[in-house]
Amino acid sequence: MLQASSIIRDARRAAGLTQTALAERLGVPQSVVARLETPESNPTWTTVNRALAACGRSLTVTEAASTDGIDPTLITVGLTPGERLRLFEQNQASLQDFQRRIKPVDA
Repeated sequence: MLQASSIIRDARRAAGLTQTALAERLGVPQSVVARLETPESNPTWTTVNRALAACGRSLTVTEAASTDGIDPTLITVGLTPGERLRLFEQNQASLQDFQRRIKPVDA
């Protein structure tokens, strides 16, 4: 599962910002940005969007129907270790593609 903390941290780094610089743009203390970048954080959608916008980024989420209506990531029982590894690699590739799609906001 993609975490908000990773999205925020990756966007900040891609923008070449320190936590302090991002905090200044958001009008919050640096400790707030540090907390947002921890895996345990659970920011609101609004907070994630504000942080991304401050990094010159935006996040677009689209809904797409599954080809068979079943989420294959939920069905791993009965798979061989090799099949599980291939499924993991496919999911990892999808995650990386998702992260690449986080684009800078047009100025």
